[in-house]
Amino acid sequence: MDQLLRFLLRILRVLPLWVHILGARILRPRYQVAVAAIIFDEEGRILLLKHTYRKFEWGLPAGGLEHGEKPEDAVVREFHEETGLEIRVEKMLMATSTAEYPHVSLIYLCRVAGGEFRPSLEVSEMRYFHLDQLPAMLFAEKDLIRDAAELVKAVPENELA
Repeated sequence: MDQLLRFLLRILRVLPLWVHILGARILRPRYQVAVAAIIFDEEGRILLLKHTYRKFEWGLPAGGLEHGEKPEDAVVREFHEETGLEIRVEKMLMATSTAEYPHVSLIYLCRVAGGEFRPSLEVSEMRYFHLDQLPAMLFAEKDLIRDAAELVKAVPENELA
């Protein structure tokens, strides 16, 4: 087996760089980076969006990080694109990943700063839910919401914003 691997590595050495890049993309697992906003109201309810394209429609406001974009800017951009509302990032709560989908999610505690909700192609509705009355949604997102709520309880008020 070692001899075969050495032989393949010698062949690889003479191939053009684009073959190296293509091989690495095919053979190595890659993670996409996503950002999500956790927004609680004064009653401790979580803001969820009703997505037009998901099997489980209700979920967190989230989206992908674009090349060269700061994660904090991405979460603000995604939220605005989906809802028309402006948010303010207060604190990064956590980074997480799941086994079901190869991505890393950066979760931010945010506050609505202004604007008026307008439906988009991706989101038809938004609503606040009590944590013990969450709608049908991905279990991973439910767990994430509960974890975030515990983290927020543990953060002193003067450490926010």
